[in-house]
Amino acid sequence: METYGLEKLGIINAKAIYRNLTVAELTERALARGEGKLSNTGALVVKTGKYTGRSANDKFIVDTPAVHDDIAWGKVNRPIARETYEAIKAKVLAYLQNKEIFIFDGFAGADPKYTKSFRIINELASQNLFIHQLLRRPTDKQLESFAADYTIIAAPGFKCIPEIDGTRSEAAILVDYEYKMVVICGTQYAGEIKKSVFSVMNYELPKQGVFPMHCSANIGKDGDSAVFFGLSGTGKTTLSADPNRNLIGDDEHGWSDDSVFNFEGGCYAKCINLSAEKEPDIYNAIKFGALVENVVMDEETREFDFDDASLAENSRVGYPVEYINNAELSGMSSSVPKTVIFLTADAYGVLPPISKLNKNQAMYYFVSGFTSKLAGTEIGITSPVPTFSTCFGEPFLPLDPSKYAAMLAEKVEKSGAKVYLVNTGWNGTGKRMKLAYTRAMVTAALTGEIEKSEFVKDPYFGMEVPTAIEGVPSDLLIVGNTWEDKTAYEAKAKELAKSFIENFKKYDKMSPEVVAAGPQL
Repeated sequence: METYGLEKLGIINAKAIYRNLTVAELTERALARGEGKLSNTGALVVKTGKYTGRSANDKFIVDTPAVHDDIAWGKVNRPIARETYEAIKAKVLAYLQNKEIFIFDGFAGADPKYTKSFRIINELASQNLFIHQLLRRPTDKQLESFAADYTIIAAPGFKCIPEIDGTRSEAAILVDYEYKMVVICGTQYAGEIKKSVFSVMNYELPKQGVFPMHCSANIGKDGDSAVFFGLSGTGKTTLSADPNRNLIGDDEHGWSDDSVFNFEGGCYAKCINLSAEKEPDIYNAIKFGALVENVVMDEETREFDFDDASLAENSRVGYPVEYINNAELSGMSSSVPKTVIFLTADAYGVLPPISKLNKNQAMYYFVSGFTSKLAGTEIGITSPVPTFSTCFGEPFLPLDPSKYAAMLAEKVEKSGAKVYLVNTGWNGTGKRMKLAYTRAMVTAALTGEIEKSEFVKDPYFGMEVPTAIEGVPSDLLIVGNTWEDKTAYEAKAKELAKSFIENFKKYDKMSPEVVAAGPQL
């Protein structure tokens, strides 16, 4: 039996080892092993059990002298001692003995100058199918000379014992940047594998002068590219899926001096409340070759009920990017972005629907990574709740936020890109901004038409706001005009501004100029 060098990692006496099986073979094996079922569309459907999302509190970074000074230690990047990590890894390797092992050897990073190679070792065929579809797939020739930069071992069947293993729970995501390995155990949620790759890219690429981004990206007919940052629910996937532009990718990208490129070769989309009318691209991508997690399915008809959240609010589907009709299959643009869009869904109703940011404002709002939850969306939420995720991707950033912010500023300055903050949320009317209006605003930003407008300064947040955009009622552009009660508007604006100011105090390495670019009270 070919071992593909697994014995060098300590994986010995495997029952069988399979490397880079086809989609059909992986699907067959997953079904035969009882890992999931087929839907009426041919997609493989699995349940991930206890963990239906990322377990952020169970992620640790091995703290060694070689990497200690690189990492921004804290609640996101928790240290684990080398000896503790090695003990857990040894148990995981022992657990994998006498089991079938599935290997996927592939790549992250579409630009060949910055590609990183990953070996993913899976206990489950279904998880191997997922990562086969999510990463960039090698040619036969590339497989012949493949050498991994990083290795990721995913063994969801191994459960940690916190009292013995020094973990927080039965699950653990352990990142060893020094020896270039990630060990994931105790959780079957496939997103942990994908985001571990992203965390690695966020650590490695800045060394090469590449700005790693948690964003979507698309490209116009003239080769002009744009990137869209935004937290969940802000419209990142929807707005980047523009029928007049090709999708480079929906989640993870790098910005070099001469390109913007997708890290991945697939998409990982939410399924809750999915419909053919609202999200036709995602809906139609759920077919043979896709892996569906935690979506309720009728056992007889094998039809999905996307509105049923009894298994998970965070139901997901992973599929290759070529399942999207207008995908840019090269995964990159040979031109750098000319438009940068930060998306937020402001439930306070006080941020302008679109505004232009200068360099320091761009750094401020990028580092803040703001959106908010609306009252009534979750149990116990009775008023808007601000949500800040550093650089729109806090859980995946091993370095200090100031380093990513500085890279954004450098890339924007070199490329001459325009930066806009787009509020897809609410205003003084109490209603959410119509998608058609938001699309018109984004289009105006992409084409440059927005620059023909006159701009006025927002009184509380300081950014420049256009007074006229074709296809958008002018009375909606100045957010204060949408409030009948001006006193209530002032109170809400100050309330949100205060949240920004308080949140930003933790970024002690940001320059005074950037701090001053935020709201001032």
